[in-house]
Amino acid sequence: MNKNFIRISAIIALVTTCGYAQEKDSTKVNQLQELVISDTKFAQSKEKSGKVITKISAEELQKKSGQSLATVLSSVAGVEINGNQSANGKNLGYYIRGGKNQQVLVLIDGNPVTDASGISFEYDLRLLPVDQVESIEVMKGAASTLYGTGAATAVINIILKKSSKKPLQANAYVNIGSNNTSTNSKYNGQDFNQGFSVNGTVKKVNYLASINSTESDGMSQIAALENQTNENDRFSRVNYMSKIGFKASEKLTLDFFGNYDVLKNDYDFSFDNTGFNDTDLNKSNTEQFRFGFSPKYKYNRGEFVINSSFTKLQRDYSEFNSWTSVIENSLYESRGINLDAFNKYKVTNDFFLVTGVNYQFYDMLSETPYAKITRKSTKFNMIDPYLTGVYTSKFGLNINAGARLNVHSEYGNQVVYNINPSFSFGKDVPVKLLASYSTAYVTPSLYQLYSEFGNTKLTPEKNATIEAGFEVGLLNKKLIFNAVAFHREQNNSFGFYFDNVTFDSYYINIEGINKAKGVETELSYTLNSKFKLNANYTFTQVDKNLDRLIPKHKANASVDYFASERLFFNVNYQYLDGRKDVYFDGNTFGTASVKLGSYQLVNALVKYELIKNRLSIFGAATNILNEDFTENIGYSTRGRNFRLGLNISL
Repeated sequence: MNKNFIRISAIIALVTTCGYAQEKDSTKVNQLQELVISDTKFAQSKEKSGKVITKISAEELQKKSGQSLATVLSSVAGVEINGNQSANGKNLGYYIRGGKNQQVLVLIDGNPVTDASGISFEYDLRLLPVDQVESIEVMKGAASTLYGTGAATAVINIILKKSSKKPLQANAYVNIGSNNTSTNSKYNGQDFNQGFSVNGTVKKVNYLASINSTESDGMSQIAALENQTNENDRFSRVNYMSKIGFKASEKLTLDFFGNYDVLKNDYDFSFDNTGFNDTDLNKSNTEQFRFGFSPKYKYNRGEFVINSSFTKLQRDYSEFNSWTSVIENSLYESRGINLDAFNKYKVTNDFFLVTGVNYQFYDMLSETPYAKITRKSTKFNMIDPYLTGVYTSKFGLNINAGARLNVHSEYGNQVVYNINPSFSFGKDVPVKLLASYSTAYVTPSLYQLYSEFGNTKLTPEKNATIEAGFEVGLLNKKLIFNAVAFHREQNNSFGFYFDNVTFDSYYINIEGINKAKGVETELSYTLNSKFKLNANYTFTQVDKNLDRLIPKHKANASVDYFASERLFFNVNYQYLDGRKDVYFDGNTFGTASVKLGSYQLVNALVKYELIKNRLSIFGAATNILNEDFTENIGYSTRGRNFRLGLNISL
């Protein structure tokens, strides 16, 4: 703990010696004038979009101070990030519209991010601190036309913080919290998060440098059985982010970025719901290095952009084998290259075309006690040309339609397409009707193809989604309500085969079509300048093969109260319906299912500006009712916890 206080003191001292700069920007964005980029890759009015895109702005993120990125996303309609209420080192599951990790594409500043050596090819949200995020867009539904493989149920577009227009701006923050389960009431500091950033613009050059550090202890990943005490699992993360941009002319800008992230944690398994593998010998270390270059050129009738990035990620594990009483070491390493060149051309005032070509390359290596896989035999690439047309009329009709040809080194050609019409009408009571039909594909991961459990005969999973809904503004647009119904079908789903007699195990395609359907609703009501209510509800129904850890009913609600210009209160509520989970049964050497109970969480936040736009403090309480619940069978979850934080801006 002394080490943390030394680090905190150093950060505060560094900021306070930077001197006073001008007051920070405080831009208020009208919700109805928000710009979104996810459904066209270029900024356009949210009203012109044919999708209900949830945008979590910088202002909204401030209202969620102290929360992880996974917890923030789990409050979005239709999104369940399983594991966000467990110990920090617990793996996360992404469940959207009946899909899971491999069907959710994460973008950071427009670049797809994945772990090419991971089972499900997904990005680990634990790697990114929410403190480095400016805003988030969540677009649900198949989006392979613009984004390629993996964008089958949703695209989570994360925008990192940008440089200030001032020559120098600095920010430092620190928050300390408890880390309890519902049966532990030690409210001393066990969860630390702190960071520092400097940024600004000097003539034609803008820059940003940021560092974040997170450490936690005091909680075991595995849930303790009766009369059992488990060892605590430590978690630590350090993130370095840098950006530099050059405005070569009024038309041409050049942007560079670099990220280095280190994540270390203890971990445990609960294969058979007994916690037998609770040990302090299991340790994991993850290092991620990302850099990229993004030139943008604007001309009279359009804009040309290149997003390019290189990612190298390494994971190593030291794991105690309870059968042999030996510590075994494993190494996984992956590399990824993304190059996406796309152009917006304004054909008329009402119609523009987005054309592009996307190149992606991935390889991996792994060394485990059971197999060694080299990069030479474990790689693939994709070259995808795509075209999208966007029509936005003055009388309310909007149409977004396009197609993409995926040329995969292992699977040949795959064609996906979408059509997304919408219509807005009414002035006193503005209403937008929307509908879409879109297809998507998901290719097997390198691990599913080439690992010791791999199957090179796997074929890509195919998806099709149809949705329809509306958005309406009432009471002079103070009340905004939307609802979307969806029906999704996936064919050739990926599964895992295990023979409990021969112990043969490998990945397979599940024959037949699996379906998911549901409704997502959102409500926003601004009572006056002091009170605002936000709520959402999601209903999801899936076929048997998809039914794991997906709640049929989920609801979120929050109330914002601005007591004054400097004092803010928030209370939020979350309800999750019962879910089905699966675990390994040591008696039968097979899997068994269990029904997890429903649960509800009540959280609160108070924030106060001691010095306007310069110094603020906050206090947060989570799971105030100290509810004892289960996210995953055999694993622990957080009980009542408290957090205090300080933010300094200069």
